[in-house]
Amino acid sequence: QVHLVESGGGLVQPGGSLRLSCAASGSIFEINVMAWYRQAPGNQRELVAKIISGGNTNYADSVKGRFTISRDAAKNTVYLQMNSLKPKDTAVYYCNVVGTFTNADFTSWGQGTQVTVSS
Repeated sequence: QVHLVESGGGLVQPGGSLRLSCAASGSIFEINVMAWYRQAPGNQRELVAKIISGGNTNYADSVKGRFTISRDAAKNTVYLQMNSLKPKDTAVYYCNVVGTFTNADFTSWGQGTQVTVSS
């Protein structure tokens, strides 16, 4: 079983910054992908950014140049630095981790953290 603990959400003014963290724990053999998704009211959950084990990253077009995903492999932790935040970034942000135990694959989701961008 994998347990994800997210932190760092909150209320910020437009143009401000926030940093989200997600720490994974459990009987993890290997983590292949760590990602952040978000879901705004009335919208589907969408991929914001992901980082794979080799370090390659992908971003949604809407956040390129403003958000940066990074990972501390030793701590099984992924971060999302969000700069120049806009009201349209308001959503619940979810951490997602894909990896393996010694004998099975897993996909795990965090509980979500609210990000609100408003003046």
